[in-house]
Amino acid sequence: MVDAVTLFGIANCDTIKKAKEWLNDHKVEFNFHDYRKHGLDREQLQSMAAALGWEAMLNRRGTTWRALPNTVKDRIDLESAISVMLDNPAIIKRPILAKDDRLHLGFSAAQYQEIFS
Repeated sequence: MVDAVTLFGIANCDTIKKAKEWLNDHKVEFNFHDYRKHGLDREQLQSMAAALGWEAMLNRRGTTWRALPNTVKDRIDLESAISVMLDNPAIIKRPILAKDDRLHLGFSAAQYQEIFS
């Protein structure tokens, strides 16, 4: 059995569903942390941003980003990005996978195969 992991994301996200399916198919025990239900705190997000980079975590393609005022988007930096992610968890790219004290952003079968090999 592979060590337990935590998958962070939003339950209705298609990429989260694919990641969960991959983990289940490969008999990987994991906990799912739904941003909307379980929330995230500033310290957690700062730690994730330090490991992954806040720019990588910020989904600038989605409707949540597009709905932000231009004044926010034009002046985005680490601190404002953390605040925006706290207020709008759907803006965080998904999934974030925590395994062995390392964080991994995004999902592809090849990426997960490498992580769990």
